[in-house]
Amino acid sequence: MRTTAKLLALGSLVAVTLLWWSGRATSAPGIAAGGRLAALLSTDLLLLQVLLMARIPWVERAFGQDRLGRWHRWTGGASFVLLLTHAALATAAAREKLLAYRGVWPAVAGFAALVLVMVTSVQWARRRLRYETWHLLHLYAYAGIALAVPHELWLGSDFTAPLAQPFWWAMYTAATGCTLVFRLGLPIWRTLRHRLRVDRVVDEAPGLVSVYLRGRRLDRLPARAGQYFVWRFLDGGDALLGKPFSLSGPPRADSLRITVKTVGEGTARVAALRPGTRVLIEGPYGRMTNDTYSGGPITMFACGIGVTPLLALLWDLPYGHGKATLVYRTRHPRDVIFLPELEWLARDRGVRLVPLVGPRAAAGSWLPVGYGDYDDQAALRSLAPDLADHDVYVCGPDPWTDAVLRAARRVGVPAPKLHRERFAW
Repeated sequence: MRTTAKLLALGSLVAVTLLWWSGRATSAPGIAAGGRLAALLSTDLLLLQVLLMARIPWVERAFGQDRLGRWHRWTGGASFVLLLTHAALATAAAREKLLAYRGVWPAVAGFAALVLVMVTSVQWARRRLRYETWHLLHLYAYAGIALAVPHELWLGSDFTAPLAQPFWWAMYTAATGCTLVFRLGLPIWRTLRHRLRVDRVVDEAPGLVSVYLRGRRLDRLPARAGQYFVWRFLDGGDALLGKPFSLSGPPRADSLRITVKTVGEGTARVAALRPGTRVLIEGPYGRMTNDTYSGGPITMFACGIGVTPLLALLWDLPYGHGKATLVYRTRHPRDVIFLPELEWLARDRGVRLVPLVGPRAAAGSWLPVGYGDYDDQAALRSLAPDLADHDVYVCGPDPWTDAVLRAARRVGVPAPKLHRERFAW
């Protein structure tokens, strides 16, 4: 599946170039021709972006949303550079006549929408925006694509040439169809089928709450331990803006549980949810499931709220008694959550619990203060001398997770045994 998807994406770029080359006799020479090629490649990458984020189930299972998200950002950057190139070359070729062409003004508006999306996607801008605001602004990308269509059809002989028409119809149909079916239709169908509602909200620790949800036919919901959903709680306000939260326990036939760190306005509202609140769901997503387990010993590294998907996996994975270790990093002892469940897993399934409590020792390290006698690799060797033979699962803030994975690679853990999924937006 992975190889096929990559070949299809690369093949689309090659096809665009060949179609442009075959129609070059009808294209304007020189600068204008280069501008047309830039526009064609930019459009193809833009449609590939839409497909990457269309939540196609078999693509998501093959690559995972974290990897698809990275590719989405890369193709977006490349598409935007090509779009700027097209705008510059078209302006240089046509100059004062440019704005007189049919369909140019909608294209200019679409260009402005895409500029807005690109600017707010830069890391420094994302850090200054609420997730809900960023998500809403990101939807302008669809408006940008739609506004460009009249310009492409009226002026783009490269779009309307006999050889090109089947290709572009297929690309636009695939992007539109997958978005409507998998991004909109499937979540709506699952929401109506399973009718999830908030059952109760439980305080787990300062700033941490668990939401227990009930619904019908949840045994037919294809959710697995380690996965996450995008949740929309219909409690008013920004109810239609989704928030990604992992399952913090194995899915059951009649209930689900998520655990949320209330760090902002959007997540703080979760703590105030009332029983009976209806829930819209999108998902499940995530590849960090028991499919990744090779059958031997496992070592898990959790930091803060990152313990939630790993706890669900500890309940679900078929490891032998005494063959699992959970390294649980928190800043304060009061931040430890689900202690009764962890104690049960330690007692009945032999899970070795290794608490690491305290502020971070140094930038770039996964160890807390108080472990100055160890470097990152030495600490791993002390925890598990045979770590290279373990399946290693890591979940937590990106800098901390990167530090764990870096140390694990240096002590010899092969890439197929390292399991991590990013949840940052």
